Amino acid sequence: MKNLTARKCSANDVSAGRSGSCERGHTMKLRYKIAAVLGCLVGGRLLQYLLLGMSAGETPPRVGDGRAWRAVQAFQGRLVTRQPTAFRSQPRPALNPRPRLLTKRHKKPASDRDLQEPIFRLHRQNGEEWVHLAVVACGDRLEETMTMLKSAILFSIYKIKFHIFAEDTLHSQFESSIKAWPYLYKTHLEYSIYPINFSVGNPQEWKKLFKPCAAQRLFLPMILKDVDSLLYVDTDVLFLRSVDDVWNILKRFNSTQLAAMAPEHEIPKIGWYSRFARHPYYGAAGVNSGVMLMNLTRIRSRLFKNSMIPSGLRWEDLLYPLYHKYKNDITWGDQDLLNIIFHYNPEYLYVFPCQWNYRPDHCMYGSNCRGAEDQGVAILHGNRGVYHNDKQPAFKVMYEAVRNFPFEDNLFQSLYFPLQNSFMNTVHTLCGRLPQVFLKQFEQAMRKVYEVRVIHIG
Repeated sequence: MKNLTARKCSANDVSAGRSGSCERGHTMKLRYKIAAVLGCLVGGRLLQYLLLGMSAGETPPRVGDGRAWRAVQAFQGRLVTRQPTAFRSQPRPALNPRPRLLTKRHKKPASDRDLQEPIFRLHRQNGEEWVHLAVVACGDRLEETMTMLKSAILFSIYKIKFHIFAEDTLHSQFESSIKAWPYLYKTHLEYSIYPINFSVGNPQEWKKLFKPCAAQRLFLPMILKDVDSLLYVDTDVLFLRSVDDVWNILKRFNSTQLAAMAPEHEIPKIGWYSRFARHPYYGAAGVNSGVMLMNLTRIRSRLFKNSMIPSGLRWEDLLYPLYHKYKNDITWGDQDLLNIIFHYNPEYLYVFPCQWNYRPDHCMYGSNCRGAEDQGVAILHGNRGVYHNDKQPAFKVMYEAVRNFPFEDNLFQSLYFPLQNSFMNTVHTLCGRLPQVFLKQFEQAMRKVYEVRVIHIG
């Protein structure tokens, strides 16, 4: 450095004895220049961080990718709820995103290890994935059924085919209700409306077996002959997680299993079947038929062992003799008949965890569904009429939130955040004391739909 600066000093400086001060002056100027350059570099990176909200190692969006940039901006804000001890702070999504449909499947939450395998492609129509969902509605169940169907379509990425079995007086009301849905959601589904049809035995006996028309589910394998697999749910069911996820349980069936249901109770010694049943039932506590996956092809082709004919009977030949043998002993109608069938054929049944059919029984006497505590409720089953009375407020606020949600509004702003506030009025109850049990999967489902339908295709 000294040699370089010495050459810049003039001969007069040297002769006058000022070479030392001249060299020091040039050295200081060079240092100032180096410091200025470094300051510009550091200042530029700091300015980039402040303006763009990115660390030095992050890559900015591609130039010209306006939609991706808007998506990044949308998630930079944070919204803190009024109850920080009960709920986490949530990212604030962009206002009023247009729901767009995509066949690409988003990655499932890492916390749910029971359904991490690749999708089992069972139903394809024109190369797309389809879920077949069946429901039976009679009497005053129109609103309840439409709310269930709404919860299914809100979070689904696959397309859905609804199979609606209803009394003739309800057909036009179902038709007009579905037609009133926004166009973008109607492009995501197909539906068929069928009359109530009991193909064997006395129709009046079947219709009065339990609740009106409930026994219709027993006849679905004979009616839907062109459908390979089916998800049946009661009208009082809500999907708090994508219906695609429960549909994927079909891929977990082994070579003998042809149906899936959840246990009626988690603790046999206080369960209904283990204490009161006067007929055979499945396992230690029986199963609940409110959510039932069925491989209809296998059901139609198998012989079912029973207590009447040693050689076994096909499904369509089994139902009426079974009903006549046990009709004086059954309490819960078609569900009891299903328990009897799978008591003699346990190898045909896949039992899925309680969070896939979560009922008041799982919390009204204390929490007894560990899967829901760990992972959140996937499917909410509001039996006992809890959606329409004040006995279980946690169930009622979930139902009303979905029922009242305007389809075209933002999911977080108009559904999730108001639901959080409403849930605070239920924490004094046994079912409402753990809000995350009800809200965890609900939040993740909305986030997944927003990311897949809006951001990923942006």
